[in-house]
Amino acid sequence: MATAAGTMPAVGSHTGLWSWLTTVDHKRIGTLYGVTAVLFFMLGGLEALAVRTQLAVPNATVIEAGRFNQFFTMHALTMIFLAVMPLGAAFFNWFVPLMIGARDVAFPRLNALSYWVFLGGGLLLVSSFIFGGAPDAGWFAYAPLSGKTYAGSGMDFYVIGLLTLGLSSLIAALNFAVTIINMRAPGMTMMRLPVFIWMTIVVAFLLILSLPVLTVALVQMLFDRNFETNFFVATNGGDPILWQHLFWVFGHPEVYVLILPSFGIISEVLPVFSRKPLFGYTAIVFAGVSIGVLGWAVWSHHMFTTGLGTVPQIVFSASTMAIAVPTGVKIFNWLATMYGGNIRFTTAMYFAVSVIVLFTIGGITGVMHAVVPVDTQQQDTYFIVAHLHYVLFGGAIMGIFSGIYYWFPKMTGRFLGEGLGKLQFWLFFIGMNLTFFPMHFLGVSGMPRRIYTYDAGLGWEMWNMVATIGSYIIAVGMLAFVWNFFKSMRKPATAADDAWGMGATLEWATSSPPPEHDFDVIPAVHDRDPLWYNRDHGITPEPAPAHLHIHMPPPSYYPLVMAGGVLMLGVGVLSHLAVTALGVVIILYSAWAWILEPTD
Repeated sequence: MATAAGTMPAVGSHTGLWSWLTTVDHKRIGTLYGVTAVLFFMLGGLEALAVRTQLAVPNATVIEAGRFNQFFTMHALTMIFLAVMPLGAAFFNWFVPLMIGARDVAFPRLNALSYWVFLGGGLLLVSSFIFGGAPDAGWFAYAPLSGKTYAGSGMDFYVIGLLTLGLSSLIAALNFAVTIINMRAPGMTMMRLPVFIWMTIVVAFLLILSLPVLTVALVQMLFDRNFETNFFVATNGGDPILWQHLFWVFGHPEVYVLILPSFGIISEVLPVFSRKPLFGYTAIVFAGVSIGVLGWAVWSHHMFTTGLGTVPQIVFSASTMAIAVPTGVKIFNWLATMYGGNIRFTTAMYFAVSVIVLFTIGGITGVMHAVVPVDTQQQDTYFIVAHLHYVLFGGAIMGIFSGIYYWFPKMTGRFLGEGLGKLQFWLFFIGMNLTFFPMHFLGVSGMPRRIYTYDAGLGWEMWNMVATIGSYIIAVGMLAFVWNFFKSMRKPATAADDAWGMGATLEWATSSPPPEHDFDVIPAVHDRDPLWYNRDHGITPEPAPAHLHIHMPPPSYYPLVMAGGVLMLGVGVLSHLAVTALGVVIILYSAWAWILEPTD
């Protein structure tokens, strides 16, 4: 594909802080999401190290009980809402337009707004450590522990922080759904979409449908805590179990919001490095859609110990077992893709293959919890912690790093070092298994999942020490990645358009990094592996016109201003009505100016 070096500026040619503050380029916004999320990921890792250090030996006094509760709560909130979700959003921003043959997302300024609102919500949530203490009732904030009787101001930060982050995710989800449905290149039918794009649209609809439920629950919690309502206050006629239903109606689809981007990533990585098309494309697509649908029918398997009754337990047990079927379809299709292939074991491939192994372990323990008597014994023990992390670290995080190594040359024009990359992989793989596999044994032997300290002689000492050592190995692996990143960025940009020499999808048809407008000429698509089809049939890209002019949306600072108003609105709810009023004024002003802003 002809590049646009002589017609339009490439990514990164606009320099200076102001260019980043006002950008509406989907690639730059993706970079902002990615860098911010990696920083939050490192913060979440430090919180986890604090928890593991406290639990390394019996009767430890590294951190006191209240701060421990804040660390394990914020670790979960940070990893889920500030790291894994925005890392997925970083890939969505970067590659949805490129992979469907578009020049940007449908609403570029809304895209910028989603990032700035996310940043404000994340900073608001983390600032709770400074202003009175962080949330301390667990990431799912069960009533009555999240009520004013038992929790301090940190839970108000929880409410406002998640409401703000939810607004960001909802804006982004609507934007990506519209982009994929309406802006595909000529010939790119829905069944020619890359699997990564299919997983993106499933995630978008999961967010669009689930976030309103969480919003209702959070507003009710805010009213219970600050306006003497009784939605969840049992002593005044409320129902604490109502919170669990509302939360998990959001919370279980949220699990697939976290994991499906990684499923999409490895569905792109495995065929390229196996040198053969993805096996069973249609089956994988429908399996992903099925997961999105069935994800709404399993929420109460988190509540088997709450006294639901026999019939609900049977129904949700069956639906939980059923959702393992489409996941199994994906796993066997990925294995079949590699079978007989000419496999090239790059770092990206290492991470992709590890997802199959580690997520399978997490999936098996998940099916175990579909069995009500088993779940009853293991509920709220460290067995659940092990299961969760095999799914979210072994699945989501390992898949995300596969995507980073795979697409880094496209994003920057540079390759991450393979030596350091494989060192990071083995540190992650060994550290992850040392950290989380022993937690199965701890859970079976009765160690509660939210425990500050424990006595000697319970049989937990050895496995807790092993888990703590593993967590430090993961931290060393992350340092290897940071070193690799900065070392690679110091090198000249030498990556070819098709950096791996075997790209099948449209992002490999433009320069590395891409120009601001992505493509000089929007490509025509003839197959679900368009570049392989063009290569096999001798189809060459249409040359760019001699005097090319492509209109792109201009930079705008109004998304940043509006996000500032949203942040002030949230801060005002936590502090003073006057700040809230100022936030509303800023939002109204920026909306008015946004509408009148020229787009040429």
